[in-house]
Amino acid sequence: MFKSSRKKIKQLDSQQRKGLSLISKLRPKSVIAEQYRTIRTNIQFSMVDRDVKSIVMTSSGPWEGKSTTSANLASVFTDQGKRVLLVDAGLRKPTVQRTFGLSNVEGLTTLLSEPDRKIDEVIQHVTGTELHALTSGPIPPNPSELLNSNRMNGLMKRFEEMYDIIIYDMPPVTSVTDAQIMAAKSDGVVFVIRHGVAKKDSVLNAKELLEMVNANILGVVFNGVEKKTDYSYYGYGYTNEGEA
Repeated sequence: MFKSSRKKIKQLDSQQRKGLSLISKLRPKSVIAEQYRTIRTNIQFSMVDRDVKSIVMTSSGPWEGKSTTSANLASVFTDQGKRVLLVDAGLRKPTVQRTFGLSNVEGLTTLLSEPDRKIDEVIQHVTGTELHALTSGPIPPNPSELLNSNRMNGLMKRFEEMYDIIIYDMPPVTSVTDAQIMAAKSDGVVFVIRHGVAKKDSVLNAKELLEMVNANILGVVFNGVEKKTDYSYYGYGYTNEGEA
């Protein structure tokens, strides 16, 4: 069991270094793409009684699929004609620039450190999609402080004026305080758990950390479940937090 888990983590780390897959665009009729649309629908049901525009994506640990889920979820929201911005707020280990082949010379840290920069000059359009992305920008020495700044609060308000949905791809909640900080500021959190990688104690600890900042947990994405299909490695499911 332990050897199998280590092998899976090694494979996932290799995939992440190469860039993540936008399966919802590459194979829009696939079972996986349909699962992302199901997740989108379930999130929308959670919006019935409240306005949810900013969504934080996090997990209990690395290699659980939160960045893949973030990118594909952002993509399927654009299929409904919504204006969507994917923000790489993983300021320590960014991935969005590799996933979409974007420049990361400027990004979120640029807007945080240079108040005079115009947002639309830094945000990039993802070729072949209706999606807009804001890469992390240069890795800063103080990610948590930047995310917890008044400048970040102001940027989030501006993003909500410009877009219908903003998805923040965050680091694991148990690793650093970044996800907690953003969870407290956002309208909702989607928690990603990978079968065979996530540890029960880490998941429970992550849930407690999110509850400490009164995060609105919209639901849980449970992925990596093997199924007897051509897409067995990418089983995705969604549950409301109360049922997890």
